[in-house]
Amino acid sequence: MDNLNNTTLNITEIFYSLQGEAKEVGIPTVFVRLTGCPLRCNYCDTAYAFKGNNPLSIESIMEQIAKYNTRYVCITGGEPMAQSNCLILLDTLIEAGYKVSMETSGSIDISPVNKKVSVVMDLKTPSSTEQSQNRYENIALLESKDQLKFVIASRSDFDWCCSILKNYNILSDVLFSPVYESLKPVDLADWILEKQLNVRLQVQLHKLLWGDEKGK
Repeated sequence: MDNLNNTTLNITEIFYSLQGEAKEVGIPTVFVRLTGCPLRCNYCDTAYAFKGNNPLSIESIMEQIAKYNTRYVCITGGEPMAQSNCLILLDTLIEAGYKVSMETSGSIDISPVNKKVSVVMDLKTPSSTEQSQNRYENIALLESKDQLKFVIASRSDFDWCCSILKNYNILSDVLFSPVYESLKPVDLADWILEKQLNVRLQVQLHKLLWGDEKGK
């Protein structure tokens, strides 16, 4: 445990809530939000995590997680992969028997991530203004346990996503998520059915329940 006590991560917050997205939607989960992100997406809803100075040891993080009666832990950000010690945290959580997911932009190589972690990779659409940062090599690293997410703000975004589905061999589940209060979920649903896509429409449960409140 000494190494875990000396290994730190910059943490914005650790909180307990319902998972609002992806396969585990609705399941009580502990969220560990890491500080910092190299991207500045146009529709980002967690800009408060860009900066801060709150270093916590992995031992301390594990102790806070253990306070909650759940085996589900989501590592998010910011961009978790921007901190190299995130890999140590992921390994520690897996070794402790947690079911772990990690939300990442996909702009950083995900090959070092523990293979038991469910990677939820957000490929940046044109409206994000960060499309150029996509690391398309990561798509081939996604497995059936993982998820590829597209956050969609417009019909042009949707059409771009369709081209990605056509041009890449994607083994993971695919999530289409409308930008909150920018694109009506029913419009995105209609487009998915129109194109007969084998994707999952995702709406953010936590925002339906609590609105745009930070920490939910």
